[in-house]
Amino acid sequence: MGKKQVTFADIAEYTNFSKTTISRYFNHPDSLTLENQEKISRALDELGYKKNKLAKVLANGKSEFIGIIVPNLYLHYYPEMLTQLLSSYGDYHYKFLVFVSDNGPEEEENYIDELLAYQIEGLIILSHTLSSEKLASYHIPIVAIEREADHISSVTTDNYMGALQATSLLIRDKCDVLIHINADVPKHIPAYDRIRAFEDTCTEHNIPYELNLTVAGDSYDDIFLQMKLIFKNIDEKYPDKKKGVFLANDTYANMFLNLIIQKYGSLPDSYEIIGFDNSPIANEAIIPITTVGQQIDVIAKTALDLLVEQMDNRKQRKPDTDMKIKHKQITPVLIRRDTTS
Repeated sequence: MGKKQVTFADIAEYTNFSKTTISRYFNHPDSLTLENQEKISRALDELGYKKNKLAKVLANGKSEFIGIIVPNLYLHYYPEMLTQLLSSYGDYHYKFLVFVSDNGPEEEENYIDELLAYQIEGLIILSHTLSSEKLASYHIPIVAIEREADHISSVTTDNYMGALQATSLLIRDKCDVLIHINADVPKHIPAYDRIRAFEDTCTEHNIPYELNLTVAGDSYDDIFLQMKLIFKNIDEKYPDKKKGVFLANDTYANMFLNLIIQKYGSLPDSYEIIGFDNSPIANEAIIPITTVGQQIDVIAKTALDLLVEQMDNRKQRKPDTDMKIKHKQITPVLIRRDTTS
């Protein structure tokens, strides 16, 4: 055939099958015998056939696209999660369309409409903008990661266990006062359990502690300015005490560490720091940061497995219309580095 585009008619002539049979091979291969599937497959190789992906989408409405919506890219957790999801093509053969949603519900609804226009087969959502009830109303396969998910399937870290591990380590290292730095997380968000476990553990062990839930902002620079004020306050408030600082994520922990080093030139014995996520910034920091590892690769794979299960169900001739919502929780791992004893 040389460089000529191979058509269904060419394949039919080469194999002595009808064009209808060739069409069935591409759209409903199970309707053919295994022997005939193999004959057509060999013919495609011999003819040098290249799949027309667009034609396949137009023919059966299956785009092989998955949508992803993340809230931002300045917290290192989200780029690392995207890296894990996007690197899955070799295993799942789905492609991804990604939106960053940080300007409210109307913007996010527009993004979802745009994704639906591309005939996505499923959606992975990490943003907190729309309720799971609203997301479920789109009636597409969907999996949430680390967010409220009463009405849709989800994957989360065991945030309580992770914060318990972090807080217990600071107590064992004989810190005089423990401080948790976080945003003012709503109680229905899974990450609220980091706050709850910190308070519970400090109270149980009768350890003086402080909650600082004032972190907020729409950019890395906004948050860094707030972290400067928080560090200044802590440093002046507890000058003669060993301070155990547990931060909500590795981005915050790296900011706090940099502020300490800017003032003291190194990490003094009066500070211990623990982050959360085990994103690359924790290990690559000027002093590698102790952190609670979320096993981001495991979370990404689990989310894709749940989503593919839903998408495969949709492709059945008789889909299970009562397919149950599933929630998976991944165990965190405390990773000790140089910011704790």
